[in-house]
Amino acid sequence: MEKNIAIKYNHFKSRAELTEAEQKLLEQAKIARKNAYAPYSDFFVGCAVLLENGEIFSGNNQENAAFPSGLCAERTALFWIGANFPDQKIKKIFIVGGPKEFSEKNPPIPPCGACRQSIMEYETKQNENIELYFANLNDDIIKVSSIKDLLPFYFDSTFL
Repeated sequence: MEKNIAIKYNHFKSRAELTEAEQKLLEQAKIARKNAYAPYSDFFVGCAVLLENGEIFSGNNQENAAFPSGLCAERTALFWIGANFPDQKIKKIFIVGGPKEFSEKNPPIPPCGACRQSIMEYETKQNENIELYFANLNDDIIKVSSIKDLLPFYFDSTFL
C-alpha cells in the first residue's frame, strides 16, 4: 500500500515576519556564518541555538583538508552545548548558509542528513521539539516545528 508524507512548514519572505527574538537568532547565525572555515568548498554555514535559559550559542562549519574530518555548523554548536550545558533544553535552531559568493538564486539551506540525525538525538534526549529555521542571506526563511518534519523515518534509541 502506497502512503504519502506531508510536511508542515512556514515560509517567511522577510525577517519582519519573525519575532524580535527570532530576528536576533537569525542575525547571530549570519555572524557565525562569516567566521566559518570553508577554504575547500567555499560554502559557508552559520548556526545559532537558543537554550531554555535564554542564552544563545553559535557555531559554523569547519573544514579540513583530510575529508571528512570537518564538521557542520549545526553539530559544532550542538556538541559544544551538549558538552557544556547538558541539562539545558534547546528551544530553537537557526541556520544560514550558502556559497561564499551568495546569489539571489540561492534558496534557504536545510541541515544535511548527519545534522538532521544529530538534532533528532537532542529532541529525543529532551523529549521536546526543537523549532528549526533555515534561511539564506536574503532572509528567505523556512521554519519547521520539529526535525521529525525533515526526517520522518528517523532512527533513535528505541531501535537499540
